[in-house]
Amino acid sequence: MELSPAALAVAGRCEGRINELARRMTGQAFERLPRYEELPGEVKDVEMAATARHAVRLFLRRVEGRAEEGDLEYRYFRERAAQRAEEGVPLHLLLGTHLLGQHVLWQALCESAEPGDEAALNELAGWLLLGQARIVPAVAESYLEERAALESEAREERRALVRALVEGFPLTPARYRQLGVAGGGLVLRLRAELPGGAPEPVAGRRLARRLGTVVERLFGPDPLAWLEADSGVLVLPRDEAGELPELPGELTERLERAAGAPVRVAVQPADSGAGIAAAARTAAEVLRLAGVLGRPPGLHRLADVQLEYHLSRPDESSAGLAALLDPVYERPELLATLRAHLAERQDRRRTARVLGLHPNTVDNRLARIAELTGAEVGTAHGLALLLTAYTLRELRP
Repeated sequence: MELSPAALAVAGRCEGRINELARRMTGQAFERLPRYEELPGEVKDVEMAATARHAVRLFLRRVEGRAEEGDLEYRYFRERAAQRAEEGVPLHLLLGTHLLGQHVLWQALCESAEPGDEAALNELAGWLLLGQARIVPAVAESYLEERAALESEAREERRALVRALVEGFPLTPARYRQLGVAGGGLVLRLRAELPGGAPEPVAGRRLARRLGTVVERLFGPDPLAWLEADSGVLVLPRDEAGELPELPGELTERLERAAGAPVRVAVQPADSGAGIAAAARTAAEVLRLAGVLGRPPGLHRLADVQLEYHLSRPDESSAGLAALLDPVYERPELLATLRAHLAERQDRRRTARVLGLHPNTVDNRLARIAELTGAEVGTAHGLALLLTAYTLRELRP
């Protein structure tokens, strides 16, 4: 769209006022914006002034038909927008400078107009608005892209720090303080029990995002979390009084809704930042034991599997105790009987009902187990031996 000679003449009278208009924008108009005074002097006096001069020159070139078409003309604005995003300048402040700058330019055009130039001003107003319709989206897009990239980097850095915490990589005391875990906290391990096992990569990322959203809503933005597909870990620092945080009653329920499957959460406290890795290992083992033992999904603590946790710890006697049941594991019917008898708390009649057998058959099988192992399930010592051996074989990774 070409401008009339009158409009070109009005715009041409602003050619020699570019520096003056840039000073007016940065020295008067932009000062109306909240938080403008908080910006560094180099940003206000140098970079914003340069952007203002570029905006005025671009408008005049476009009016005269000398500007290049396409995105090239707005590259400067894009680069500055990315810089402001990196510096943390709010988007509304950045867009406000562009809009106020255009207002200053419009005032300058009005000052340059002579009587009878009303139609010319109408034409130029349309050009100003058209220019803003191109500049503002370019600025906003570049700003948001840069912020998204920065936030993604921050999330990845935080995930890496959480991973370092739970895997025991050495961190400095200052880093523990920065993360708020110098005094330890509560370590949560979680796992969604999906019917088909671990999901495909795309589905896994979506599930991790849904679980992350629940975690952020329950514990605030930027939690110390490391979530991957159907599992993850979360570290909740102690409060200012040194107390462990309380867990929301709806924690597992909300995680299950997000996962669309049952969820197990194991909880273990840590007394220091350096102790978080040990707490994470304990929580992982509690999570595993709860699943192996057939405990219903939900919240699990070490106290819930205290005996099994202790019995499943390997030591120099473990191999010999586990070998005690070698003959039983070679006889599926004896193993099934022992497993059911332990699960039914040594009640022979309930064991018989579970297996669909006569109680006398259960007695005969238990007697055979005693012959093969030397441990009678009916005595306290024999029961302890059989339970320990069974636990070592069934619960050890």
